[in-house]
Amino acid sequence: MDTNQPTPPVTPTTTTTVYVPTPSPGMFGTKIPSTIAFAIGILLFFLPFSELKCGGQTIANKSGLDYALAKDWKVAGGGLMGNNDLGGKSTSTDKMPKGNTQILALAAAGLGILGLLLALAGAKAGGGGIVTGVLSAGALIALMIDEKKNLANAIQNQAVDKAKQGADSLGFDQIGNSMNDVKPVLSFAPCFYIAILAFLAAAFFCYKRMSAAKS
Repeated sequence: MDTNQPTPPVTPTTTTTVYVPTPSPGMFGTKIPSTIAFAIGILLFFLPFSELKCGGQTIANKSGLDYALAKDWKVAGGGLMGNNDLGGKSTSTDKMPKGNTQILALAAAGLGILGLLLALAGAKAGGGGIVTGVLSAGALIALMIDEKKNLANAIQNQAVDKAKQGADSLGFDQIGNSMNDVKPVLSFAPCFYIAILAFLAAAFFCYKRMSAAKS
């Protein structure tokens, strides 16, 4: 019996490589949204953040830069000639304390700039962008609370000073000036709230960028 049978030929096998394209990260996976949001929040510091109003008329305002540089209120023009009719009246902001507004404004602006730099960096810096965006918005909210407290204290101090003087010790001119005293109302401009939303949006975009990089 012949056991030396021919070995059948081996058919070579071919391996087919399938190319799977890398999915696009999309707009949220790039640095564009967070960079734009941080930039908007920073640029809004050059616009009025808060206003003092009397009878619905704006008499003074402050920008975010004014808060950061500890500058006084800027008198807002009104009327046909650019002057309001409150020039001869005193307000409760003559000796209004600044409190911690400068520190908070500097913190918000500094964190916003740092967040912008982190947004321009790689996706690994997204965690820092989230933190700086949230803290910047928080600093602005704290600034608003502190400034309202400052105005309330200024009005209260003015009332205490008048009570100490006593109405009997005032002359006719002083009584007239006292009756014309104006108690302003503090309000924050839309630019202020947009800046807060911009920093929060920047933090959200940094989170989406990190999520896109991990997927």
